[in-house]
Amino acid sequence: MAIVVRIDVELAKRKMSVGEFAERVGLTPANVAVLKNGRAKAVRFSTLEAMCRVLGCQPGDLLEWVPDE
Repeated sequence: MAIVVRIDVELAKRKMSVGEFAERVGLTPANVAVLKNGRAKAVRFSTLEAMCRVLGCQPGDLLEWVPDE
């Protein structure tokens, strides 16, 4: 199973840059890249909450479970 992070989709919908998103959430652009590229091993609920607040979305808009084939 894999959790797919869809931050890039939500950023594109809002025409928001990674830099602006990182600043508004309180992350470094490098940490946003780690999340976007699926290399993160964990995410704090406070970070997930901040991302949802900035993007005006639900956690399910940012994270998707994809079963193994």
